[in-house]
Amino acid sequence: MTQLKKNVLITGGSRGIGAGMVRAFAETGHNVFFTYNASVENAVALESELSQKEYSVTSLKVDLQHTLEIEQLISTIVTKDIDVLINNAAVLNYCDFMTVPMDVWEQAHSVNVLAPALLAKCLLPHMMERNWGRIINMTSIGGQWGGTLAIPYAVSKSALIGLTRSLAKLTADHGITVNAISPGLVATDIIAGEIDTDQFRQKMANIPMGRIANAEEIVAVALFLASDMASYITGQTINVNGGMYFG
Repeated sequence: MTQLKKNVLITGGSRGIGAGMVRAFAETGHNVFFTYNASVENAVALESELSQKEYSVTSLKVDLQHTLEIEQLISTIVTKDIDVLINNAAVLNYCDFMTVPMDVWEQAHSVNVLAPALLAKCLLPHMMERNWGRIINMTSIGGQWGGTLAIPYAVSKSALIGLTRSLAKLTADHGITVNAISPGLVATDIIAGEIDTDQFRQKMANIPMGRIANAEEIVAVALFLASDMASYITGQTINVNGGMYFG
């Protein structure tokens, strides 16, 4: 879809939707950089697999809770002139709102909101110089309609939608688009903590399509938004949820 080879940075690319994005962007001919934190084995295996197929893939260990590590990441790759930033990394902790400790709130805000904002701040000047860029923020249906099982996560994802809209307005006259993708339930390990709950069963019953998504269905939207075909779409939250939510 994107006619020329681009430099793509994907956070949280070692597993789940992120790994699917790494694979898809590499296989369509782009230079892909992806971050990981705890999933070292997954990251090494993914980079090795794709490199053996002669795709351009580089993994980088970064703890997105720490500003210094984000700045070090930028200093490592900034000379590559990143064209596409996909803020996919997130932390989700299932917790009781009445007893959730402050560090859970702080971690959700740091990784899910501040890290995407700082990465955008660092990379936007280079995109503006070239009058072309794509930022894609991975939010969640929980950030749109709320959620009781992981309220710090839902709140952070709502804030990420606000960041998306604000950056879209800031950058629209520079040939840069900023959009969010909001999945519903996706078959990855991130939802493992709620599968056996009444809330999850209720969610499943309310999906008009009668099933949860697979990662490839989310990845396809990211490929489109990163392409020239989506050049007039900005500030939007694209719902990929099987009809669970129409907002």
